[in-house]
Amino acid sequence: MEITLKNAGRRFNKEWIFKNIDFSFSKANKYAVLGPNGSGKSTLLSIILGNLSPSEGEISYHNASEIKVEEVYQYISFAAPYLDLVEEFTLQETIAFHFQFKAYAIGLNAQKVLDLLGLEKSQDKALKHFSSGMKQRTKLALACCANTPILILDEPTSNLDEQGIAWYLNLIEQYGNDKMIIVGSNQEHEYSFCDHRLNISDYK
Repeated sequence: MEITLKNAGRRFNKEWIFKNIDFSFSKANKYAVLGPNGSGKSTLLSIILGNLSPSEGEISYHNASEIKVEEVYQYISFAAPYLDLVEEFTLQETIAFHFQFKAYAIGLNAQKVLDLLGLEKSQDKALKHFSSGMKQRTKLALACCANTPILILDEPTSNLDEQGIAWYLNLIEQYGNDKMIIVGSNQEHEYSFCDHRLNISDYK
């Protein structure tokens, strides 16, 4: 799987967020998209996800043959603190609902995802009663435990304490080895495992 940006730029009204990005993301490599708050990291991730179109240039996806942008969601799992969950669902219902649309990673099932989260006592509780940290753990587990070749994470340790951060890094180590991972972040502990960098500030 490969994602290629050619001269990609995005603007809102007349203000350019970034311009002239030429960059390729390739199979099973780990990438950090870096920059201060408000620099355009989330905007670039939205373009990679296919949720936004570049204002100039292009983005293409290849996996043996070219993949249409409207089909790329099938290959990607995504987690971010601003991504909404269905608040009325219980944790068990949330897991069941999510994996109607994405297959489990090899060796996983609903019970194993629940065990991985460590939230068995809350399995019948509605998500609206979860803390922000519990919700973030849930989002990360759903994304990492899906059988997709690409994992995109925006500010993955938002709302997590030290124990939660260690849990996140262990989750990546267990279930991220064979995936292309793209992390939008300005905190080094979130992308310490990434061996490639794209700094938005270089494309202003």
